[in-house]
Amino acid sequence: MAKTAPLRYARDMSADADSAAQTPFDFTAMPPWARFSRDGTGDPAQAAFLAGAALTSLDTLLRSDQPWAGTWRRRQALKCAAAAARLAGRPEEEGALRDSFAMTRPGDDPGPGGRILLAWRQLAAPFWRPLDADALRGVADQLGQPWHDRFGEVVEEQTATVWSRAAPAAAAATAARVVAIAPNAEILAFWLADWTLAKHLRWPAPLPLLIGQVHKPVFHAGGERNRRIRPGDDPFEAFERAVFLAYAQAAVEAWLLASRLAGRAARLIAVAPRLRAKGAADVVQRLLDDESLSASWPGPGGKMSRWALRRLFERLVELDAVRELSGRDTFRIYGL
Repeated sequence: MAKTAPLRYARDMSADADSAAQTPFDFTAMPPWARFSRDGTGDPAQAAFLAGAALTSLDTLLRSDQPWAGTWRRRQALKCAAAAARLAGRPEEEGALRDSFAMTRPGDDPGPGGRILLAWRQLAAPFWRPLDADALRGVADQLGQPWHDRFGEVVEEQTATVWSRAAPAAAAATAARVVAIAPNAEILAFWLADWTLAKHLRWPAPLPLLIGQVHKPVFHAGGERNRRIRPGDDPFEAFERAVFLAYAQAAVEAWLLASRLAGRAARLIAVAPRLRAKGAADVVQRLLDDESLSASWPGPGGKMSRWALRRLFERLVELDAVRELSGRDTFRIYGL
């Protein structure tokens, strides 16, 4: 995804622009009936319809190349990483995972939770990266999942059979195939399901979605035991229907998150020309590109001292352009 210099973008807001990135996105475009409802969702056809409707709207948003798309993608990654950590039995929630990434120096080990976040951030990268057996093995290692050589076959099959079936159905089948090979690789199965969905929809890049719903009612069978529906369940149709509904709900939630971030990003872009600190443009761009930014980040080439960066963030908070996300008095983290 092409980078857009924030100060130039701010100046262009008042000018005519043909670029989609310079046009505010219409967040009324998703019709109300496309929003997830649990009424009658036992019908597989209705579940598939809901998924298709919501994902169609999300497809339009993903292709619009908004200047805040990097933040959006990585906040989706954070949400999914937190769900994955919980599924793995780990205690980290979103704040702790954000800390593990923002407060770790490049090259240092962020710990098991941080590695889970890195795997979802890798999926959320704003461009496709080659995914072969070696790359997928690295993802499995980050997620703390077992590796089986047949996982590489799953990637090859999805690459070869794009367009052969509906995208959410292909995602569900991929997850089930991974768990059939290795029942204890469920988190990797959800990661690869999102990769498969994006591949089949020809999206510019994947967007983390599915595992963010795994602890919600769509993945619970109801009844007295209310057990969680898993990729390896028999019959497969129950899991497939749950995946359809989960993608419908995930798409709506991602859409709503994007609408909130768009308003915050518009405010940041509007105040950007008023910032006089050296390196401020780099900071603004990073805030548009990433989910959060540590107050100790020096910027490209170390252009700013910690004192100058702290003053810039304080100014941005005063201007209601960013928020402090950690809730701490020290080691602060900022973002849209």
